[in-house]
Amino acid sequence: MSLELRRVSLRVGAETHIHPVDLVCEPGSFNVLLGTTLAGKTTLMKLMAGLERPTSGEVHFAGRDVTGVSVRNRNVSMVYQQFINYPNMTVYENIASPLRVARMTEDEIKRRVGTFAELLKLTPMLGRRPSELSGGQQQRTAMARALVKDADLVLLDEPLANLDFKLREELRDELPRLFADRDCIVVYATTEPVEALLFGGHTACLHEGRVAQFGPTGEVYRNPVDLTSAQVFSDPPINTVPVVKSGGEFRLADGVTFAAPGAHAALSDGAYTLGVRPHHVGPLPDGEHSVAVEGTVLVTELSGSESIIHFTFHEQTWVSQAHGIHPFEVGTRQRLYADMSKALVFDETGRRL
Repeated sequence: MSLELRRVSLRVGAETHIHPVDLVCEPGSFNVLLGTTLAGKTTLMKLMAGLERPTSGEVHFAGRDVTGVSVRNRNVSMVYQQFINYPNMTVYENIASPLRVARMTEDEIKRRVGTFAELLKLTPMLGRRPSELSGGQQQRTAMARALVKDADLVLLDEPLANLDFKLREELRDELPRLFADRDCIVVYATTEPVEALLFGGHTACLHEGRVAQFGPTGEVYRNPVDLTSAQVFSDPPINTVPVVKSGGEFRLADGVTFAAPGAHAALSDGAYTLGVRPHHVGPLPDGEHSVAVEGTVLVTELSGSESIIHFTFHEQTWVSQAHGIHPFEVGTRQRLYADMSKALVFDETGRRL
């Protein structure tokens, strides 16, 4: 019961919203669509669900071409960031509505509604109408209605974005376990790399309507195929700087040189871009491949466990994300250290080497 997109694209007038996509979501899998706002996540989900018909390409589900099949004739559930509920029904009836359409017994409806109401902290509100709920409670009601249906394909479009922090953290933990023993495909859209890492499964990095990379989440994060994937899967943003390799050294524009670490020493001489994730930049040197990066502090963000510092470096804004409290002052010039043994190297086309 796999979901397969075969060269699926969508054009509206002269604009291409989704460039040709090949994507396979396996039975029982949890899949994340990761990208910024307007990257194409919602549009891709609508193509999967049958809410949009592709301009070209085919959508196959369970071995059958469903490209022209209406969403009404597919066993699909979808939850949007903006909640949608039936205003004249109670919370209980909202959640139960797809089960009544499926003509389940009252005992089974009661059992299922109770299970998901408990999971989503809705049990005390079952007798209320949506107008009597907070925004977060209405969103949870919409989620419960989608999840209670035993759908073959569950599409979750940033469903936790409007929930309070505590509940969002709880549901991040619960969602993968909720679907672990269900024979369905889950596709979850988010703008947050941390969410993708927490959920695991498989992740597709989207940028401007293109799928830059798709694979096991940990593998996509550790081994991005290009600079686009690395940028999509980095929050705070990955730091980049142009370098020239000559012999066994990298040289920055200001003439600063440092030894090319590890396998990077075997690269051909020429121009490259280095990418350094913020947690590999800190106020103290860490190992023989730490390189001083000096710049003016623009912004500091201090929490109980880490310090995030935005600073200028080679006419760009770099970010350091370090454990502990490091009270640098805005406007001062500071020296930080980048661990270049952890740097990613990209060629002039953006391909990772």
